[in-house]
Amino acid sequence: MHPAAVVYDVIILGAGPSGLMCAIQAARRGRRILLLDHSRRPAGKLRLSGGGRCNFTNRLMGPEHFISGNPHFCVSALSRYGPDDVISLFDSHGIGYREEADGRLFCTGGAARVCAMLEEECRRAGVTVRTGERVGNVERTDMFTVAATRGSARAPALVVATGGLSYPSLGATDLGYRIARRFGMEVTATAPGLVPFILSNADCAAIGGLSGVGVEAAVRCGGMLFTGGMLFTHHGLSGPAILQISSYWRPGESVVIDLLPGMNIPGLITRHRPPASSLRAFLSRFLPRRLATRICAGLPGERRPSQLTTGEIKLLVKRIHRWMVMPEGVAGYDKAEVTRGGVSSAGLNSRTMEARPVPGLYFIGEVVDVTGHLGGYNLQWAWSSGCVAGLYA
Repeated sequence: MHPAAVVYDVIILGAGPSGLMCAIQAARRGRRILLLDHSRRPAGKLRLSGGGRCNFTNRLMGPEHFISGNPHFCVSALSRYGPDDVISLFDSHGIGYREEADGRLFCTGGAARVCAMLEEECRRAGVTVRTGERVGNVERTDMFTVAATRGSARAPALVVATGGLSYPSLGATDLGYRIARRFGMEVTATAPGLVPFILSNADCAAIGGLSGVGVEAAVRCGGMLFTGGMLFTHHGLSGPAILQISSYWRPGESVVIDLLPGMNIPGLITRHRPPASSLRAFLSRFLPRRLATRICAGLPGERRPSQLTTGEIKLLVKRIHRWMVMPEGVAGYDKAEVTRGGVSSAGLNSRTMEARPVPGLYFIGEVVDVTGHLGGYNLQWAWSSGCVAGLYA
């Protein structure tokens, strides 16, 4: 017996977007909810989302934008609580938003406004929120018992919304994975996702002096192609296109980059034959000057493009349209937007997020083996998985 433990209907571990959404939905059903989080304020990671701009969803939502051991696992939750439902919630609070490229929706009031809305919804629904709580042992007899800093609590339902390993500066831990293993759940291998590449010393030397230079690029790896911004850094490559492809890259694989997607260097040279234009000046029309200069290394950069030999044009095409790099690795979890892998979807009911072998135990959000693309997909997964769990827990 646990006479000192306060009894609730549902205990939720983690006050991020998924945990808050779950708490709101479950409390609306009349459930007594205890929401525990180690941070002083709920939704710490959400406050940093998109540099504080909060890309809260994407109109182009679909399973093809997610990585999981079961590619169709996310379909049920997304179909039951999708972008239009999130927009309706925002509208009910007078929160404005704007749509940017590729269907991305941003809150005009920033992430702080979204956090305030979620906290207000929790207050209205009567959710008990305890922040600054460190969770200790989690046990299950007739109920789940959770030991925390300010006392234990018991409930017939436990929802794990502890997130992944990204943003360790905000206190991210492996608590959710440990709880899953404690109850016999499979946890797939985890790794940083949506993260910059680290290049070898030789490759870094080859792009020396380009740190801070950005271009629009097409990046290929593992059968995937992403087009978007790419940024040269002191240690390698970053930017949206690189972050996207990083979730598909595996150690030992090469990445092929097109620095002028949609263009054709030989064709451009044929069509542009200015009599006094050097190759370097010609390339600077389409690429940042520092990058154009670097591409010309070992080539007759001061010669007119029309004077290049067939071999020199082939080398130029390779450097611009088929630049191949072999990343040494990726930056750590401190630079990662999300965590790849997690609690295996094979052990979860896709309609409810309940663990198949452990009735009453739920896993939602980033702790699950569902990783979205950049562009609001991961936040939508948090809203969707949190909502469906809240409807059943």
